[in-house]
Amino acid sequence: MSRLTYWLAPLLLALAIPAAAAPPLKTQLSQRTVLNLAAAERIAAAAAAKARADGLNVAIAIVDEAGRLLHFQRMDGTPNSSVEVAIGKAVHAANYRRDTAFHQKLLGDGNAVVLGLPGITPIEGGVRLRLGEQVIGGIGVSGAQAAQDGAIAQAGADLLHD
Repeated sequence: MSRLTYWLAPLLLALAIPAAAAPPLKTQLSQRTVLNLAAAERIAAAAAAKARADGLNVAIAIVDEAGRLLHFQRMDGTPNSSVEVAIGKAVHAANYRRDTAFHQKLLGDGNAVVLGLPGITPIEGGVRLRLGEQVIGGIGVSGAQAAQDGAIAQAGADLLHD
């Protein structure tokens, strides 16, 4: 046996053993719940019902966990500007894994650094959609006062807790 083989063979064997002993990759992958269109429509309907009960016209956006628009509706009489604001609130809630009211409060407390965060909409009305502790998306509502938007969004999010 050559000197190179004498040193190389045990090294190769040592490297091969952990690879062979490692569990299959699929057992190391995470499992997660994915928000689908049917659920998004029901969440939006619950939010719309709350808005109608309060006599308000709003835009409602639902995004998936990646912040991509899954469902959108705009009630008659909703201001044009509310379209982008509702989507922004939903994206904010999903991407930052926090309700928009959290960052609104930070900003109100003088933490202007919040304004430097990318893609932020620090106005109440964006709520995380959670199943247990897992964030599966976000709902954004715009068209009324911020606190009213927040209550409407929460009415949609609460559907996941029933």
